[in-house]
Amino acid sequence: MLRSMFSAISGLKTHQTKLDVVGNNIANVNTIGYKSSQTVFQDTLSQVLSNGSAPTGETGGTNPAQVGLGVQLAGITTNWTQGSTQSTGRSTDFLISGDGFFVTEAGNEQLYTRAGSFDFDGQGRLVTPDGAFLQGWTAVDGKVDANGPIGDLKVPYGQVMAPKVSKEGGFTGNLSSATKVNEAVETPITMYDALGNAHQITAAFKNTGPNEWSVALKDETGADITPTPNTLTFDAATGKFEDGADTSLEFTPVGAMADSWPGPVTLDVSGITQFGADSAVKAKPTDGYAMGTLQSFSLSADGTIVGVYSNSLRQDVGKLALATFANPSGLEKAGGSSYRVGNNSGAVSISAAGTGGAGTLTAGAVEMSNVDLSEEFTSLIIAQRGFQANSRVITASDEVLQDLVQLKR
Repeated sequence: MLRSMFSAISGLKTHQTKLDVVGNNIANVNTIGYKSSQTVFQDTLSQVLSNGSAPTGETGGTNPAQVGLGVQLAGITTNWTQGSTQSTGRSTDFLISGDGFFVTEAGNEQLYTRAGSFDFDGQGRLVTPDGAFLQGWTAVDGKVDANGPIGDLKVPYGQVMAPKVSKEGGFTGNLSSATKVNEAVETPITMYDALGNAHQITAAFKNTGPNEWSVALKDETGADITPTPNTLTFDAATGKFEDGADTSLEFTPVGAMADSWPGPVTLDVSGITQFGADSAVKAKPTDGYAMGTLQSFSLSADGTIVGVYSNSLRQDVGKLALATFANPSGLEKAGGSSYRVGNNSGAVSISAAGTGGAGTLTAGAVEMSNVDLSEEFTSLIIAQRGFQANSRVITASDEVLQDLVQLKR
């Protein structure tokens, strides 16, 4: 049989594979996180008709005469370029800008994906559309240990943040140097007892003489609270506290407040000045807060999931883990837009976003397929024409064989 016929058959097979790959790319043009593939061809063994010879003093060298025996598939490579960004507005849709992969767990197998569309299951865990659990680090008391083992990420809606008693607070602003003696400036500050109940304490700063102010406190019932010390003294030349002045006022709650308020409270007044401008004193945030429940969350660029509580406070509830590989093209496709570790992918490296080349994260968006339709349709034409050309070679070889058979009638 003619060598050209078998070469053409190998061409048909490889171009059919190219058509399969192109067809799969086009089918996944709208698959989030999909990475397109390309076929790479190479020639097969060649038959040597005559060997080459080296040049001598009397004759020149000759080149070998070789006839190729067809084409074969060298490999199917994956294009890992970044896909376009599609904004979805969903808080559970995440986009990786970089080379990392989301880590998921299906059964007992750890898988990796670029598809960042997740949802909650009945237990508040983040899952892929096919039910695999998104992996990361869960916060303990608002702290995330990214050096520990990863596990199922969970956003516990309704989780209670226990109240914290106010131990520190303070005031900042200006007490006008033009204030008349015995005139007072009042400013309220909200503080919380051990049960998370809010109490409004009013501080009255009264001018008692040149550069001196007394401080008196009252709770919401009107009960007097005397801080220690209760006098502020300013430097007449600078309008600031004199060097070495005590700017920390300490008081102990009285009456009913004392039952649920263990220990004294410190008020920092170092931010108060005595300039010629109008008096304007305001309270600084205290270190206490009321009880709160988790109502929503946001995602930081480093993958930290920040919970937003009903008491207007924010606290870390977890952090997404990202995986990187020395050779992503060595990963094996596991279906569902996921990959598993392959023999040539290298070991998986788990890290937080923004470290180890894993890329950064964006919430409310997903990465679309990086399939370029113009290139795919061009490849489709090339594959089709290559298939047709090889089929013509088979036809021509058949005609030659037919002529050979008909030499003798």
